[in-house]
Amino acid sequence: MRLRTPIPELPEATEWLNSEPLSKEDLVGGKPTLIHFWSVSCGLCKEAMPNVNEFRDEYSDDLNVIAVHMPRSEKDLDLEQIKEVAEEHGITQPIYVDNQHALTDAFENQYVPAYYVFDEEGNLRHFQAGGGGMKMLRKRVNRVLGVNQK
Repeated sequence: MRLRTPIPELPEATEWLNSEPLSKEDLVGGKPTLIHFWSVSCGLCKEAMPNVNEFRDEYSDDLNVIAVHMPRSEKDLDLEQIKEVAEEHGITQPIYVDNQHALTDAFENQYVPAYYVFDEEGNLRHFQAGGGGMKMLRKRVNRVLGVNQK
């Protein structure tokens, strides 16, 4: 997915956790959105989750935060395991369970963890993948929010 690309429609999820089903319209026009892809079998995702949760809490009034569970193997398809890991790691934001890779394909995403920052008009402003780089993610989120950086 290229920078400035509009956020894609959200195909029907296998299941939504922590939320009613959301649509593209729910994420565009109000505030910027951070969409992060993760998987129950991804150690880096679990290590990064406290940082994502910190973003969610710190920016709760100014930023939509959506988790997308992207299975990497057959074992990752178990909904009970997804719910269990989400609870263990404090994932209270909406979780789009993507067992058919519908949203993963729409994003052309190949990585977990992966982070997509969209501005309030729904255009992609930043993408990064991997476990590190939370400072860069924070910088990009602040830029989209118009927050002055120290």
